[in-house]
Amino acid sequence: MRTPEGPSHSRNLPAAFGSGVVIGTLGGLIGLGGAEFRLPLLIGLFRFVALEAVILNKATSLVVVASALPFRAGTVPFGLIAAHWPIVINLLAGSLLGAWVGAGWATRLKSETLYRVIAVLLVVIAGVLVFGHHATAGQPLLTGWAQFVAGIAAGFVIGVVASLLGVAGGELLIPTLVLLFGADIKLAGSLSLAVSLPTMLVGFTRYSRDQSFSVLGRNRAFLLVMAAGSIAGTFIGGLLLGVVPSAVLLPALAVILLVSAVKVWRHG
Repeated sequence: MRTPEGPSHSRNLPAAFGSGVVIGTLGGLIGLGGAEFRLPLLIGLFRFVALEAVILNKATSLVVVASALPFRAGTVPFGLIAAHWPIVINLLAGSLLGAWVGAGWATRLKSETLYRVIAVLLVVIAGVLVFGHHATAGQPLLTGWAQFVAGIAAGFVIGVVASLLGVAGGELLIPTLVLLFGADIKLAGSLSLAVSLPTMLVGFTRYSRDQSFSVLGRNRAFLLVMAAGSIAGTFIGGLLLGVVPSAVLLPALAVILLVSAVKVWRHG
């Protein structure tokens, strides 16, 4: 898929840092990559075309996910995450394949089609945030082989969505972990990051085969500044973990997603 070179985005460095801080804070607090909120900014405010925005989004989300895990360790220690490794492996069995397939689809879609797909997925994710996160930890929905098969299927769908949007997939992983595996909401946030990181790396590798990947080199300063802001944000989010109630935060995030979906759709 061919995309224009586009102008330099160096003039937007302060905005890139500031948006990185805000979105990184949200991502670190909940256990998301924050890409759902970053993507509309990359398209609307910073004027990247769809596929280039997705690739930049993926790169920045990798930074958020990688930094959020250690920053959240004060509340959700690594030992607790390691104790639930079978769940991580179960979801990865599907999400890694889904990430590769989804990235392949994204590089073949026209920009207009990708805008529409992104907008629809944002609306779906908003619904998942509202209804999925209200579930409380308890007994898993399924057990045994049924749970294993459902985990692979859910992981595949999440991997596809993550690659199409350039997101970490936590907004779908967290409800899956809570509902299907009965995980506590805070633990689910950290487990989702553990699944997201390798899933995103697979999608990122697939995107590297497309010439649009060169957007990272052309906008290196922009990417580094946004990444620096994102790391600062995930540190703040890790400190806030457990302080801000999900009952207040999640509906607000869902509204932001819906507004973002409208903005992205209009760019199609």
